[in-house]
Amino acid sequence: MSWGTELWDQFDNLEKHTQWGIDILEKYIKFVKERTEIELSYAKQLRNLSKKYQPKKNSKEEEEYRYTACKAFLSTLNEMNDYAGQHEVISENMTSQITVELTRYVQDLKQERKSHFHEGRKAQQHIETCWKQLESSKRRFERDCKEADRAQQYFEKMDADINVTKADVEKARQQAQTRHQMAEDSKADYSLILQKFNQEQREYYYTHIPTIFQKIQEMEERRIVRVGESMKTYAEVDRQVIPIIGKCLDEIVKAAKSIDQKNDSQLVIEAYKSGFEPPGDIEFEDYTQPMKRTVSDNSLSNSRGEGKPELKFGGKSKGKLWPFIKKNKTQSFCFHKELMKRTIGKPTYAFEARDYVLSLKLGAAPEDFSNLPPEQRRKKLQQKVDELNKDIQKEMDQRDAITKMKDVYLKNPQMGDPASLDHKLTEVSQNIEKLRLEAQKFEAWLAEVEGRLPARSDQARRQSGMYDTQSPATVNNCAQDRESPDGSYTEEQSQESEVKVLATDFDDEFDDEEPLPAIGTCKALYTFEGQNEGTISVVEGETLYVIEEDKGDGWTRIRRSEDEEGYVPTSYVEVYLDKNAKDS
Repeated sequence: MSWGTELWDQFDNLEKHTQWGIDILEKYIKFVKERTEIELSYAKQLRNLSKKYQPKKNSKEEEEYRYTACKAFLSTLNEMNDYAGQHEVISENMTSQITVELTRYVQDLKQERKSHFHEGRKAQQHIETCWKQLESSKRRFERDCKEADRAQQYFEKMDADINVTKADVEKARQQAQTRHQMAEDSKADYSLILQKFNQEQREYYYTHIPTIFQKIQEMEERRIVRVGESMKTYAEVDRQVIPIIGKCLDEIVKAAKSIDQKNDSQLVIEAYKSGFEPPGDIEFEDYTQPMKRTVSDNSLSNSRGEGKPELKFGGKSKGKLWPFIKKNKTQSFCFHKELMKRTIGKPTYAFEARDYVLSLKLGAAPEDFSNLPPEQRRKKLQQKVDELNKDIQKEMDQRDAITKMKDVYLKNPQMGDPASLDHKLTEVSQNIEKLRLEAQKFEAWLAEVEGRLPARSDQARRQSGMYDTQSPATVNNCAQDRESPDGSYTEEQSQESEVKVLATDFDDEFDDEEPLPAIGTCKALYTFEGQNEGTISVVEGETLYVIEEDKGDGWTRIRRSEDEEGYVPTSYVEVYLDKNAKDS
C-alpha cells in the first residue's frame, strides 16, 4: 500500500490532506496548552483558598489551633497546598513534554512538507515542459508535411503546363524537394522528442512521483505516531502525580483520624477554668420576724430591706446568681472592686489602689494579672515565667559566646581587641540580672496563686489565701458588697482597719447610693468606640451630660441615660460646665 502507486494522480488532494493533518496537530497543541492554563489557575485558586483559611499569626485564631479538630483542619489546608503543587507539576510537565516538543515538531513538519511538495511541483513542471516540447514538434511536423504536399502539387502543376518556362519548372521542383526535406527533418525531431517524453513520463509516474508521495506518506504516518505518543504522555503526566495526590488525601484522612474529642474537651477546661468553687446553698431568711438581719455569707443576691432602696451603681441592678449575670461594664467594675478590697494592703501585690482603679478606667490589665480568675491567672503567670526563662537562656548563650570570643582574642591578639567586648559583656550580664529579677517577681506571684487554688488531689480542701478569710459568695456578689438591710457593712472583725478605710474610700467611686448629679453637658467631637471596661461609646455630634470632670488622667465621666454612663477621652469631647452646679 503506497500513496505513490495508488494516489499517483491525487497530488492536490494529498496537499490538502497533509495541511489538514498539521492543523489537527496544532489544534491538539492548543488543547494541551489550555489544559495547562487550567491546571495553573486551579492550583493558584487552591493555594489562595488554603492561604485564606490559614490562621493569622499573633492572633486569637492561632490559639484555637491547639484543638485536635483545628489541627486536623490545618493539616488539611497544608495538604491542599501540596495538592495544588501537584497540579502545577502537571502543568509544567505537559508544557515541557508536549506543548514545547510538539510546537518544535510542527515547525519541522511544515518545512519537510514544504520540501516534498516543492519537489513534486518541480517534477510536474518538468513533465509539463516536456509535453509542451512534444506538442510543438508535433505541430511543426504537421505543418512541414502540409507545406511539402502543397509544394509537390505546385511542381506537378508547373511541370504539366506547357506555357511555363523550364526555369520556372526547375524552381518549383527545387522548392518541393526543400519542403520534403523539412518535413523529414521535422519528423525526425518529433520522433526523438516523443521518445524522450515517453521516457520522462515513465520516470515521472513510476519513479519521481512514487518517491515523493512515499516520503509524504512517511511524514504523515510519523505525525500520526507522534500524536499518539503525545496522548500517552498526556495520560502519563497525570498518572505520575496520582501517588502523591493519593498521599495527600491519605494524610488528610490520617489528620481526620487524629481528632480526639476528649483532648479537645480537656483543652476547653484548661482554657476557661476559673478556679472558683460553685456557690453554696442560700439560707432561708425569715421576714416574718421583726428582727434585725444581716446578709448571709452564702447569699448571692442583693438584700432588699424594708423601705430601703436597692443599691445602685450606674443604674438599677437586680439580684441574680453571679455566674449567670449578663456581663456589662458596671458589674465588671464591681467585681474588680470586691477583688481589690481583698488584696489592698497585702505585701505580695505590687500595685497601689489608685493605680489599680486608673488601670480599670483605661482598660489595661495589671502586671500580675490579678484581674483574671485564679486558674486563668495561674496560666498567664506560668506562661510569663516560661517566656522570661527562655529570654534568660538566650542571654546566657550570648554571654557564653562573647566569653569564648574574648578568650580567642586573648590568645590571638591579632584577631581583635579583647577590651572591645567588655562593654557588650557587661550589657548582657545586666540584662540577665534584670530578667532574673523579673522572673523571680512572677514566680512569687505564681507561687502565691498556686497556694490559693484547690489542691489537685482534693478539690474540697483549700489552701490559705484571700478565698479563706471570706466565703466565695462574698467574692461572687458584685452588687450588694456585704450590705445589711439597714445599709451598714458587716465586715469581719479580724480584717485590718486599713483595708476597711481603703474600701470605704473607693465606695464613692464604685457604689454610689444615688447617681451623681450632672455638672454640665458636652458634645462629642469625634466617634469613640468604648470597648474597654468602664468606658462608654459616643457618636460624633452627640450631646451628653457631664458628671465628673477630668482629674488630670485624660478621662471625663459622662452619662447618656440613667443606665448608661462611663469614661471618654477628654480630647474627644467639648465640655460646657454649668457654673451654678459646679459651685454648689
